[in-house]
Amino acid sequence: MPRRSAGGGGRRSLAAALLLGSAGAAVALLATRQGWAEGTAAAGGGQVSLTAKGSDVTGVPAALAIVGLAALVAVFAVRRTGRTLVSALLVLSGAGTVAAAAFAATGDQAGSALDEEAARVSGDAAATVHALSHTAWPFVAAAGGALILCAGLLALRYGRGWPSMSGRYERDGAPRARAQRPLDPDRPEDLWKALDRGEDPTEGS
Repeated sequence: MPRRSAGGGGRRSLAAALLLGSAGAAVALLATRQGWAEGTAAAGGGQVSLTAKGSDVTGVPAALAIVGLAALVAVFAVRRTGRTLVSALLVLSGAGTVAAAAFAATGDQAGSALDEEAARVSGDAAATVHALSHTAWPFVAAAGGALILCAGLLALRYGRGWPSMSGRYERDGAPRARAQRPLDPDRPEDLWKALDRGEDPTEGS
């Protein structure tokens, strides 16, 4: 539960950051499970169509999306300097997701992943893929990273005014004392609990 309520602008930025960050992580993770590159390879006297998923091409966008999602949650568990640091981590996660996805869409990673698949399918270690083409999914992953980046920027700008999660500890770190219910001698479970605590349930009766 929040310790204090945020103002109108704080509530709007908080809602926007939560929406952008969670949506961005979901989009990036979904995109990495789709086909990022396609091609053909010779196998068995014919041509075989091959597809490389985003997770086959690079695991960086998915890993950074998970880090960004964790940072988004951690923003509400820390305050002051800690919140600024976690917000910066959220920004870096988003920026890294964008960069990794964009690099995979334009670099040689997809070709290498498809060459490995061609070698596996054909049984020839020297097999290579032909007619290589990229899909739009790497750019979808980059868009997800951009949403995470926007959430981090909102956290950096407005995060200090957002509420934080209340713990079960007081400000000095000590656990809150719980009121103990009076012992009822007519309730056997109360007698057993008293014995477990090393108390004599017959005292005072």
